Amino acid sequence: MEEDNYFEDEEFSPIKSLLGLLTFSTILPINVFTSIEYMTKLTWAWPFIHIFIGILAAICGYVSFEILHLNSFFTAAIVYAFLMIITGYNHLDGVMDMADGVMVHGEPERKIMVMKDSSVGAGGMATLFIVASLTVAGIYNILDYNFIVGIIICEMTAKTSLLTTALLSKPLTPGIGSYFIKETNPANYFASTVIIAMIAYLIGGWVGICGVLGAMVSGIMIATIARRNFVLANGDVLGMSNEVGRLFSLLFMAVALFFI
Repeated sequence: MEEDNYFEDEEFSPIKSLLGLLTFSTILPINVFTSIEYMTKLTWAWPFIHIFIGILAAICGYVSFEILHLNSFFTAAIVYAFLMIITGYNHLDGVMDMADGVMVHGEPERKIMVMKDSSVGAGGMATLFIVASLTVAGIYNILDYNFIVGIIICEMTAKTSLLTTALLSKPLTPGIGSYFIKETNPANYFASTVIIAMIAYLIGGWVGICGVLGAMVSGIMIATIARRNFVLANGDVLGMSNEVGRLFSLLFMAVALFFI
C-alpha cells in the first residue's frame, strides 16, 4: 500500500489548525483538515473554539425556554442533546471506556487492555447514564436561576477540564490522545485558563469563575484516577475529563447561584 503523504509538505497555519481542531471536535461542515501534529499545537486554544459551540447551545436553550415556553427540564434535555449531537458524541465513548477500565480489577496493563477494548461493559453504560443525567440536571438547575450564560461557560470550561487532565498526565502511546497531552505545557495551560477565567467573569461574574474552578477540580480528579489505575492517559481519559468537567462546572455554578 502506498504511504499516505498528504500532509508531508504542509506548512503550519494557525488559522487552518484552529479550523482543523473545530472540524475534529464537531460535526460542523468546516471540512478543513491538517496533520495531527499541527492541529494539536493549538490544543491550548480548544476552550476558545467551544465558546462558539456554547453560544449556539445557549441560543438553542433561549429559543426552547423563552420562545417555545418549554419548561426548564425539557429545555435542559434539549440543550444537552444539542451539545452531544453538534460535537458528534465525540467523548461519550471515552466515558464508557475509562469507566470500564477503572471498574475491572488487576494491574494497570489489564485495566488499559479493558479500556481499549471495543466492547462496553455495565460499568461504562452506568457511568455514561449517571454523567448524562446529572449534566441535564445541572443545566436544569442553572436555568431555574435564568442563568443561561452558564451554558456557554460549562461548554468552554469542559475543555479546560480536559487541558487540566492533559497537563497532569503522561501519554499512553501510540494514540491521538498522546498528541494533545504532549502539546499541553504549564505555560500555554496557564495562559489559556487565565483568559477563559476572564471571559467567564465578564459574562457570568463570580458564578462564572466558580464554573472554571469546577472544571479545574474535575480535571485534577480525572488525572488522579487515571494515574492510579492506568499510570498513563489516552484519549478516553481526556474524553471522560471533558464530560465530567462540564458536569462539575455546572455543579459549582449551581451552588454559587444559591449562595452568591
